[in-house]
Amino acid sequence: MNSKYIFRSIIAVAILGMASCKPELSTITPSKGSADFSRYIAVGNSLTSGYADNGLYLEGQKNSFPEMIATQMKTVGGGAFYTPFFNESQADGSGYKILKGFTPAGLPIIGDQNTNTAVRTTTPTVLLTKYVGEINNYGVPGIKLVHINIPQYGNLNNFYERMLPTDFPNNTTTTYLNFVTSKPFTFFSMWLGNNDILGYATSGGANPADQPTDKNVFASLYADAANKMTANNAKGVVATIPDILKTPFFNTVTLNSLLAAVHVTAPTINTIYIKTGKNATRAATVKDFFVLPLASANLIGTGAVPYGLFPSNPVESQWVLDEDEAGIVSDYVASYNNTIKTVAANKGLAIVDAYALLREYGAGKVVNGVPISAAYITGNLFSLDGIHLTPMGYALVANEFIRSINSKYGSSIPIVDVTRYRGVKFP
Repeated sequence: MNSKYIFRSIIAVAILGMASCKPELSTITPSKGSADFSRYIAVGNSLTSGYADNGLYLEGQKNSFPEMIATQMKTVGGGAFYTPFFNESQADGSGYKILKGFTPAGLPIIGDQNTNTAVRTTTPTVLLTKYVGEINNYGVPGIKLVHINIPQYGNLNNFYERMLPTDFPNNTTTTYLNFVTSKPFTFFSMWLGNNDILGYATSGGANPADQPTDKNVFASLYADAANKMTANNAKGVVATIPDILKTPFFNTVTLNSLLAAVHVTAPTINTIYIKTGKNATRAATVKDFFVLPLASANLIGTGAVPYGLFPSNPVESQWVLDEDEAGIVSDYVASYNNTIKTVAANKGLAIVDAYALLREYGAGKVVNGVPISAAYITGNLFSLDGIHLTPMGYALVANEFIRSINSKYGSSIPIVDVTRYRGVKFP
């Protein structure tokens, strides 16, 4: 997943302290079971790459869930694992967001960390410093399932372009699926499909160029990908698509929080008007989802006709995923996940139900004394972009992958201590 957000928040947040922790990990005897982890590869999108805080950067890469899994696999015969790390001198990678502090009112101050990026050129498009070396983590931010068989995709995604030996614009023959399977492997994880619905959701359903992937096309492509990954009898694990609507991106700016901000200067206003995806204007309800970037846009109440407060100047569709559009997101996510589960069962693959996992932790849990929830900034689970995970969130995911692998293949890969990893980094 990959979106470009600008943050200057109007949202009040409270800092929850992380409780002291005493990890309790059971002792196990490592065993590989029926699987062979001598060459593990990770296939997927931004969640696989370690993307966080609206960017891909070195610390995030080091805290990707495949890195954690591969480290644990070494106790049961796992081989070397290579992630296309950015160099230390370019550790900011694509650049990312940081929390710089809070206003006296408790509002977060979000800034940019881009001092040492890996941008090699911005003309005619932004390209990142090439990675040279072995690769096991093939996570590519922004990639959709519908991209995996496009020969020119190396010219369309700069995260993928940096992995390829050929420079833009000469990448016209290497599909992602062929690239990741070009060298022998014994085990794989595959977490693809999120971006086939995410862009529609985060754009408020308003981007004609980023509509949900057709369900039948998704099913066909997913089956093809699974066939390709298992063609040489490799074992593997796949994951479902998370519940997008439960992320902070869609639950931080709410109707009530907007009205509360409006009431500071206009206490009699009790309605926010929106433009729906069907081009109708109506009063917003609690079933509509305002997107996180609306907070930074500072639009509400501005202008000669106060923005969003009168039917003649409603909140534009791009800032709100209305109730009908949210229903479309839920429907497509359910369909995609049914496909993923069916294919996994047919191919005998282990499966991680990321949809259920992130809902469970998003609702609030305590792990070894550390509170975890989907609360923006304070919940320890999601990073500053409100979509991608913190290192602690990725550790939870890594453990779920390990548990699923162990259950399916009779292995006993030890889990990681999630309390060794941070949530949102405070200044």
